Amino acid sequence: MRLPDVSVLMPVRNGGAPLEGAISTVLASRGVRLELVAVDDGSSDETPQRLAHRARRDPRLRVLRTPPDGIVAALNRGLALCRAPLVARMDADDEVHPERFAAQRGLLLERAELGLAGCLVDSFREGGLGEGYRIYTEWVNRLRTPEAIAREAFVECPVPHPTWMFRTDLVRALGGYRDRAWPEDLDLLYRILASGQQVAKVPRLLHRWRDHPGRLSRVDGRYARESFARAKAHFLGRLHPMSGAVVWGAGRTGRRMVRLLEAEAIPTKTLLDINPARTGTSWREIPILAPERLRERGRRWREADLRILGAVASRGARSQIRRQLAASGLSEGVDFLMVA
Repeated sequence: MRLPDVSVLMPVRNGGAPLEGAISTVLASRGVRLELVAVDDGSSDETPQRLAHRARRDPRLRVLRTPPDGIVAALNRGLALCRAPLVARMDADDEVHPERFAAQRGLLLERAELGLAGCLVDSFREGGLGEGYRIYTEWVNRLRTPEAIAREAFVECPVPHPTWMFRTDLVRALGGYRDRAWPEDLDLLYRILASGQQVAKVPRLLHRWRDHPGRLSRVDGRYARESFARAKAHFLGRLHPMSGAVVWGAGRTGRRMVRLLEAEAIPTKTLLDINPARTGTSWREIPILAPERLRERGRRWREADLRILGAVASRGARSQIRRQLAASGLSEGVDFLMVA
């Protein structure tokens, strides 16, 4: 039997009715020889029967049933079974366009510098998407090139995990997925970028991404805002070495980043803030200056290998910070980064 071009990795626990649609859309894919590796992570509903029934009808579906050990264990067990040189992620309640896997494979075969390829997403939810999720979907769909994805990597996760396709050997060499105190996908994304590989997207809507109240990202503490921030602080200095930081934002987001960077042995030398009630004061003995001091101090910070981090929650504020830093002759990715 010829080996597949792509292994589709799908962990599932208590998948319910949407599982049928997920399997059907994967197996209806065109232009690529694939296998679907479904890892049943201790389901207690009809999921085992659904998987067994579909596997009898289509040998491309391979099923592994395990105790309920969690998403990271399920992903790694499935990864070990994948036989193709490329692995595509799939969630058990999503749907894929029939050309998604062929298009992503084509992009990875064409561009050897890419270690991971995503695609654009059509997010949906029964009753309609909430405003925050709609804004996030619009944001991730604007990020398509390696440059844009790297630029925004410390704001939010710029490539939704269910849309990933990555090189199997690369991720295995990196140790697969890890169970840390933060999201497993963000952890792996940062390690892929730190390895020197780039990330890009097929600029087409090829994945329907379901939102619902029971998603892990909504109920598991590893996906809380604090956990995301901890992962960002851990990898910031690894992807962008610095002797210290100048954090723009003395509010909650900035103060949290200062604290988490300190735990990673990255000291914050200065805080910047536009609030006149804060400027001229200090927090934890760190002086708080007005952004107008950039011109006189920016070159000195660059020479001292300090990186300016725009740590604010508001999207509008990030745009304003970018404009002001660029107007001061500073370069994003070299002199400053946006974090959240």
